[in-house]
Amino acid sequence: MEALFPQILKLLGIIWINVILSGDNAVAIALACRGLPEDKRRIGMILGAGVAVGLRIVFTIVVAALLATPFLKIAGGLLLLWIAVKLLKGGDEEGGVKETDRLWHAVWTVVVADAVMSLDNVLAIAAVAQDSTALLAIGLAISIPLIVAGAALIMALLDRLPVLVWAGAALLGWVAGEMLISDPWLIGQLGEKLGHKAEIPTALFGAALVLAVGYLSRRTATDEA
Repeated sequence: MEALFPQILKLLGIIWINVILSGDNAVAIALACRGLPEDKRRIGMILGAGVAVGLRIVFTIVVAALLATPFLKIAGGLLLLWIAVKLLKGGDEEGGVKETDRLWHAVWTVVVADAVMSLDNVLAIAAVAQDSTALLAIGLAISIPLIVAGAALIMALLDRLPVLVWAGAALLGWVAGEMLISDPWLIGQLGEKLGHKAEIPTALFGAALVLAVGYLSRRTATDEA
């Protein structure tokens, strides 16, 4: 049971990060399928999301394999820190998605939009899953249907409880710190023992940095408004 507990925590982390980062993807799915006839709208959403799930699993496995290359985890950790801060600042990436009245055109639109908008999801989930392809696939398989089925509910929940977004951003900062310090090149420079000791402090610093920068950027935006 003790051996299962870390795996359960990783699985919950994958689902949580994917749900929080996929708000824009959920809106893109809704926008792409909005012009379909009522009887085809749900089919379009399910088919589009299904293909998107398969592609995202493949993309994430590829990214997870590439993270073993020296310096890529450093670059990935820095990118993940930026993604976490961007999450707190907010954004409207779904604005370029057009609705259509043709089923397969809508499905294709959903797939392309999800692929273009999912770099943050793929990188974060690969970092959390580490070497576990099974966790990766299970986490994505659970969270994507949740996003599609409950897009409106998830968006409303995140609007009503912004602390969930802040907690998700802090988790991304933590994962970014862990990813950065575990880069093969850094481990070679620090030594495995020292690198392991620095893992938690670096992860804490990553989480704190995201929250501090996110708070300052929001405060600056409020003052300018």
